[in-house]
Amino acid sequence: MTETRQDFPSLRGSLDEPAAPAVAPGFWRRTGTAVTMAALVAALVGGATGGAVGALSAPEAATSTAAVSTPVVSTTGVSLNVSAIAEKVLPSVVQVNVATSQSRGVGSGVVLSSDGRVLTNNHVVSGAQQVSVTLDDGRTVQAKVLGADADSDLAVLQAEGVSGLTAATFADSDSVRVGDQVVAIGSPEGLQGTVTSGIVSALDRTVTVPGTGRRAVSYQAIQTDASINPGNSGGPLVNAAGEVVAINSAIYSPTSDGGEAGSVGIGFSIPSNQVRSLIGDLG
Repeated sequence: MTETRQDFPSLRGSLDEPAAPAVAPGFWRRTGTAVTMAALVAALVGGATGGAVGALSAPEAATSTAAVSTPVVSTTGVSLNVSAIAEKVLPSVVQVNVATSQSRGVGSGVVLSSDGRVLTNNHVVSGAQQVSVTLDDGRTVQAKVLGADADSDLAVLQAEGVSGLTAATFADSDSVRVGDQVVAIGSPEGLQGTVTSGIVSALDRTVTVPGTGRRAVSYQAIQTDASINPGNSGGPLVNAAGEVVAINSAIYSPTSDGGEAGSVGIGFSIPSNQVRSLIGDLG
């Protein structure tokens, strides 16, 4: 099967943004000029870097659907108990605030330990001079980057002076099936604690993101129609048991003249098994 590839202009959504640097041919940054083509963009509000998706490739073979086992319910069955999932997971989700001397940004993060280790996307914190996290209880504390990996687009932070946080539970992403109902939690457009729901639309989507400088980052992603918007980067995609199956990282979205990209129900998340294999190396 011949692999198809399409390049798209990308987006920076900084709250106070400097002019964008030059990037490799085949990728474009939105710097104020009207963009009318479809964009596949990193789910990040602002940030110290652009961190935007540039290409989407079809998998070698179509992913088949499968029966959904308990406790996940079929999309044709009883509705998912989103309220219960939100109550369980929200204490494990933080807002990540980043700043340089010239720009500010907002992303999301997942609590890994009670003493404040937090997982987020590398593109959320790359280049940041100051990082803080806003906890579910409203407190904002300073944080430092323990480790980051541009190739996987993952980073681990350490929130300072905290204890007793609720760590998220990670599930086996290999058990995820097309049609499984999922919930996304994060800070889209800085609206902390936003909860959306949908299904797993596809598995093993190859997503390519322009990384720092001229590097491109590619990974196999879970595709979902749960609403993911700028600011959701680094937040969790969870299953019906409230377990993290992936980390939200990018969306495909068209933009209109003078407009900013938003969700059209095509989001991409880094599977939890990829995440868990790297966490130990990041801090």
